[in-house]
Amino acid sequence: MKILTCLLLCAALLLCCLPAMGDVSSRAPEDYTPALKDLAAAHGFRIGLCLSPNQLSQKDYLSFLAAQFNTTTCTNETKAYSLLDQAASRAAEDGMPRMNYTVADKMIAWAQENGVGVRGHVLTWDAYMTDWFFHEDYDSARPIAQRDVLLARMESYITQVVTHFEETFPGVIYCWDVVNEAMGDSPQEYRADDPRHIRTMRNGAPNPFYDYVGEDYVEYSFLFARNAVEALGADIKLYYNDYNAYFSDKATAIRKLAASVNSYVKNSDGSDRKLLDGIGMQGYWSVDYPNISAITGTITIFSKLDLEIQITELSVGVDEETPEAFEEQAKRYRNIFLNLKALDTQGGGTCNITNVTFFGLKDHYVAGDKTNARLFDKDLNPKPAFDAVLQILKMLYQN
Repeated sequence: MKILTCLLLCAALLLCCLPAMGDVSSRAPEDYTPALKDLAAAHGFRIGLCLSPNQLSQKDYLSFLAAQFNTTTCTNETKAYSLLDQAASRAAEDGMPRMNYTVADKMIAWAQENGVGVRGHVLTWDAYMTDWFFHEDYDSARPIAQRDVLLARMESYITQVVTHFEETFPGVIYCWDVVNEAMGDSPQEYRADDPRHIRTMRNGAPNPFYDYVGEDYVEYSFLFARNAVEALGADIKLYYNDYNAYFSDKATAIRKLAASVNSYVKNSDGSDRKLLDGIGMQGYWSVDYPNISAITGTITIFSKLDLEIQITELSVGVDEETPEAFEEQAKRYRNIFLNLKALDTQGGGTCNITNVTFFGLKDHYVAGDKTNARLFDKDLNPKPAFDAVLQILKMLYQN
C-alpha cells in the first residue's frame, strides 16, 4: 500500500504539470513516440488492440496497430463457430471435425509479417456454438452423439487448432483463451452445489457443452489444450477469460474453477499438473464503475494463486461526448494504468500482469456505431485518454 500511495501522489503532482490533453493534431502512427508498445514491452508488458477481418483493408487501423501495439486478438475468426467446416467434418474418414482456416490465416499472417503477437480467442465457448458439432454425423437432424464421441471431437478440435496455428505461424499465438465466459451470472444459470458456478444456461438456453459433454467440460478443455501445447514443445500460455470478474461471487467462483482445473490431473510424481496459467479479465468499465479497489483487489486475489493476469478487452465509455466527459474518461484510463503499474511485479507489486488489450482504436468506427470508449476519435485524432495512457507509461515505465 505504501508503494501504491507514493505512486499516486507522484502521479498527481506530475499530471498537474502536463500540457492539456486532447490538443494534439492528427499525426502518423509512428509520430507518437516512444510507442506504447516500447514503453510497456521494456517491462514485460504487452499492449494490444482487437482486430476484425474488415480492418485488414483499413490502412490507418493497421498502421496504428503495427506502430503502437505488439499484440492483437481476432474478434471472432479463431472461435469454433468461425472455423468449423460442416461439410468437411461430415466427409472426414476418421469422424473428427475439420476446419476452414482461410480468414483466420490471413489475420495471423498479417500479425506475423508485422511482428505482432496474437492472443488466441477462444477454444471452448458455449455462446453461438455450432449445434451440429454435438450431433451424430455432424447433422442437427440426428440424435446427440455419445459423450465419449464428443470428448474425442473436442480433443481433436482443440489439438488441430492449436497445432495448425503453431506450425503455420510459429510463436505468433503466444496464449489461448481456452475457455470463455463459462460462469453463470445468476443462481438460475448454475447449480447451487457447484462452487465453480459453471453455467447450465445462457439467456434461457441450455449450455450444450454442459448438457452433452458434462460438468467437467472446462477441465477437459484445459487438459486437451495443455496436451497439445506440450506435444508441440511450444511456449503458449493457457487462460480462462470472463467479464465482471471483479464481482465478489464471480471472483470466488473463478478461484474455485482455477483450483479445480489445476488439480484435475496428476503428474507422474503425484503432484498436481498445472493446466491453467492465467486469468483474462474483460475490462468493460465506466468512468466511475467499478471502484478501482474492486479491480485491484480481484487482481491481487488471482495472483495469489500463481496465475498471470491480462486485461483482455479494455473499454471505458462515457454518457456524453463533451470535453468534460472525455477528460473524466482520461482520468479513468490514467487511474487504471497507474494502479496496474503499482500492482505489477516489475513496478514493485506482487501481480504478474502481462497484457492489456484495448477493444478497438477509434470511436464511431463504422456508420451508426455509438462507441465512444476508445483512445482516438472517429478521425483518428488522439483523445485525452490516449495522452493520459501515454503519459502514465512514460512516467512509470521509462528507466
